[in-house]
Amino acid sequence: MPLSRTLRFSALLFCALPFMAAAQKSATVPDTLEQRVAACIACHAPKDGAGTNVGGVYFPRIAGKPSGYLYNQLVNFRDGRRQYPLMTWMVTHLPDPYLHEIADYFSNQHPPVPAPSAPIVAPAVLARGEQLVRRGDTSLRVPACIACHGQQLAGVAPAIPGLLNLPRDYVNAQFGAWRNKVRRAHAPDCMATIAERLGPGDVAAVSAWLAAQPTPPDARPAERLTSPLPMACGSAP
Repeated sequence: MPLSRTLRFSALLFCALPFMAAAQKSATVPDTLEQRVAACIACHAPKDGAGTNVGGVYFPRIAGKPSGYLYNQLVNFRDGRRQYPLMTWMVTHLPDPYLHEIADYFSNQHPPVPAPSAPIVAPAVLARGEQLVRRGDTSLRVPACIACHGQQLAGVAPAIPGLLNLPRDYVNAQFGAWRNKVRRAHAPDCMATIAERLGPGDVAAVSAWLAAQPTPPDARPAERLTSPLPMACGSAP
């Protein structure tokens, strides 16, 4: 088995261990919310879901994201609109009230955010990324990211995620998943549409600019959008 696959398998096994141990001791494990999210924090960081990188596998920060967004993603994994075997295995048999509890728990966690890494792309690439994020591109019929994800890019309640504190490679991978139909949302799937309209260079520019932005310590999802969504989106009100 190639080393990269071995590392990924080891990371997944490591993350699954608390869940497996809890299953073996089900008769004595207390039925508390903290115990219920034990499998989540094994990968997404102890106690608070701040995000981790285990064996070369990145697990994104789920702390502080809008509860509705987290719930939607859990349902998407359960119902096959998102593809990641470990997540699918964990949530396949979980009912909606349980998923709501998990989503609410992590949306209320706000651990410190690490400083971003220095950008490693040309200034022109960063400038293009900032343009797309802040102003969009009418010639491509792509709205600005801030039009949906909030002026501070910290997300909008109840169901639009923040875009800060995400590694460049992770953002690139999500755009690729939308383009290749591996990641889907309820129709109309606005992000799939945007992914189809952006070329690889523009995706790289957006991801590089976002990854270079610091996250204010008090960053929180906005309570509401300041204007209507620029395009129909099935996962957001």
